[in-house]
Amino acid sequence: MITFRTTMGDFSIELDFDRAPVTATNFLQYARDDFFTGTIFHRVINGFMVQGGGMDSDMNQKAGRASIENEADNGLSNEIGTLAMARTGDPHSASSQFFINVANNGFLNHSGKNSQGWGYAVFGKVVDGMDVVDHMKAVKTGNSGGHQDVPVDIIEITETVIGEEYAEK
Repeated sequence: MITFRTTMGDFSIELDFDRAPVTATNFLQYARDDFFTGTIFHRVINGFMVQGGGMDSDMNQKAGRASIENEADNGLSNEIGTLAMARTGDPHSASSQFFINVANNGFLNHSGKNSQGWGYAVFGKVVDGMDVVDHMKAVKTGNSGGHQDVPVDIIEITETVIGEEYAEK
């Protein structure tokens, strides 16, 4: 389990190394490197998702590692409480940014290895603190640094705590 301590409270996630090994390993390495501490949830759309993992409080993107292969064809679905990798239009552009689905977003699931069908790779789920995520999704948002849907009051990851079960992964 990985616990994110945020300015709105704590939530914990489990990664799915069996179904999304590349993505889960990539995410765990970012957590081990303490990359997420000091980043914010910079995109919040109630009824859709909350996104973080790459921007600081001034809306500057942190430099991440190389992009990873899209594993959205792993059979996992973008359902409430699942984590998926954010990416650009390039299906294989995910790096550090992730989102938590706050609705069942089946339209984000893999449907084919083509430009419309790649989908967004689910690689984990919230196992504790979904009430915190529910509070996040309801915050007031606006525009900042050329970005839309940015929380007016910053939601920052202040600490990342990695559970013992991930020590050997």
